[in-house]
Amino acid sequence: MISERIAPEGREVAVIGLGRSGVAATRLLLRAGRGVYASDSGSFPALEELARGLRSMGAAVDLAGHNLERIAAAGLCVVSPGVPPGAPPLAAARNAGVPIQAEAELGLEALAGVPYVAITGTNGKTTTTALVGHLLASAGLHAEAAGNIGTPLSEIALEAVRPEWLAVELSSFQLHDMRSVKPAVGVLTNLAPDHLDRYAALDDYYADKRRLFLHASSTSVTVSNLDDPVSQDLLQGVPGRQLRFSVVREADGWYDATRGVLMLGRETLFPREELLLLGDHNVANALAAALAVHATGVDLPAIARGLRSFRPLEHRMEPVGEVAGVLWINDSKATNIASTEMAIRAVPRPFVLLLGGRHKGEPYTRLGPMLEGRCRAVIAYGEAGPIIVRDLSGQGTPVVPGTSFDAVMTQARALARPGDAVLLSPACSSYDMFTNYEERGRRFRAIVESW
Repeated sequence: MISERIAPEGREVAVIGLGRSGVAATRLLLRAGRGVYASDSGSFPALEELARGLRSMGAAVDLAGHNLERIAAAGLCVVSPGVPPGAPPLAAARNAGVPIQAEAELGLEALAGVPYVAITGTNGKTTTTALVGHLLASAGLHAEAAGNIGTPLSEIALEAVRPEWLAVELSSFQLHDMRSVKPAVGVLTNLAPDHLDRYAALDDYYADKRRLFLHASSTSVTVSNLDDPVSQDLLQGVPGRQLRFSVVREADGWYDATRGVLMLGRETLFPREELLLLGDHNVANALAAALAVHATGVDLPAIARGLRSFRPLEHRMEPVGEVAGVLWINDSKATNIASTEMAIRAVPRPFVLLLGGRHKGEPYTRLGPMLEGRCRAVIAYGEAGPIIVRDLSGQGTPVVPGTSFDAVMTQARALARPGDAVLLSPACSSYDMFTNYEERGRRFRAIVESW
């Protein structure tokens, strides 16, 4: 499972981070007979219970901190996706010359021989990954969606039955520590500034995305966004078959707006009105998934059937209910400006926008022109609230400061009129008020459902 060149037999493997990925990686390593030291900076009852279980299986586990000397003496350091590259345990491993490997790559090594479609990009990668997995499964294949979408690849590797295909979402953080990734089909949804709080320069972020295509060959297939010049520039010189999708012009996969149909080449796939997803960005995601799955050998009728049966994912332009004629839309996964731009374009009626959370480094000013004449008001909340007020004030749309999340919801209800929508598309991370974007989205839904 693990290359002896990377982690010599007899040397302990350090696993950093004990979220779902780290726990699965630890179990997978233990099953392979490796000694494991696992650690996490956190300590709370649920984590203590996980640690007890791993200790009972033979792992050494530390919580509320890391033994940096032990990590520096390891043969390999496996990192969970949520651990920042500059975290002290990774710095200790790096300074000692210990190879660092993403949990996703560990899982792929254990699943060697299973072909996979890998998806990365700034926006749309989770929906596209779910679409690819759904289309493969609806065509009768045993396929699973894994990686950054929520299910760790190491967890899939622990299952008794191996899948026939994988749809794998890979973030820039995961790709940073992956050296052998080589998908049957690689998909780049788009590129836009993001994670500027974690990367020293934008080019560093884009460079990690390009690692998905590091080992592309003449037999590789790449799917990319023709409407995104940055993506096209990034893929210059990548060998293999290049397939492109577009929502504004003819391409390998494209949207024929005149007839209202999705197309693959000259073949009609199915009508846009039958896709149960809001926004042109989701048309792009569907085209990307269709091209990728078609490249694996699935025929067009099966792809069309799968697209018709696909339902919106949680926290991604998810309509959660209508109250007094106001539609409430949960787009909590929108943690950057580009995602929120897509959401604004997709809302089919006047709306109130809930914008805020923990600032990620990019100004909000470019949202202003998109909001004018369509947005009743912006409610700016969380740590980023004052920055949002500063950036958007005076651009034609009222900007209202918010306090607690519950108070923000009450403000939105008062500002929205029948026939409007309230859009939670924060353009920020959730970590000032919530543990993750899922908790933020669930709180949004719970409040709406309580009215």
